[in-house]
Amino acid sequence: MSLYEFMNETSSESPAPGGGSVSAYIGALGAALGTMVANLSSHKRGWDERWKEFSDWAEKGKEIQNNLLRLVDEDTEAFNGIVNAFGLPKKTEEEINARKSAIQEATREAALVPFKVMETALTGFGLIREMVDKGNPASVTDAAVGALALRTCIRGAYLNVRINASGIEDREFVNDLLDRGSIIESQAIREEEEILKRVDVCIQNTAKK
Repeated sequence: MSLYEFMNETSSESPAPGGGSVSAYIGALGAALGTMVANLSSHKRGWDERWKEFSDWAEKGKEIQNNLLRLVDEDTEAFNGIVNAFGLPKKTEEEINARKSAIQEATREAALVPFKVMETALTGFGLIREMVDKGNPASVTDAAVGALALRTCIRGAYLNVRINASGIEDREFVNDLLDRGSIIESQAIREEEEILKRVDVCIQNTAKK
């Protein structure tokens, strides 16, 4: 779908794509901004000797954004898996047990997909930090918006991890997933704060010139 189609599908009465898919897409856009700054920096006049350095970062950023883009669809598919599981027949005891098992498996997957979104988006902060510190100064605020997007992606994905985990009976699995998710969320918040501080210094230094 185009951006316009994706937006309209999101706003429709269809429950998917929903918050999980949107979170993944926001993260993809955040990584894309970091990739953009890397590409701009690789072609900055006078920085010819740094072309490979920034091209390598651009490749890393492209990989992150593509992985997050795939997770947009995976999140929608995971939600559809839950819907399909709830739609299974439940007339006999065998059917009831099979349906219950299918619901648990689908819900488990629906919690794991946004967790993968969190893990993937977190790797994007390395790119953003590098672009803020060493990239084209004229694009430092673009990188900053990338950090904001990655933080939003991770916090949004964690909300989906939590709500889906609430329906999983395997509490050991749930507690481990939530603990790891909480660590990633906290790290994302710290990363964003630190990057914004650096960006603020860059803006102030630019204003003094």
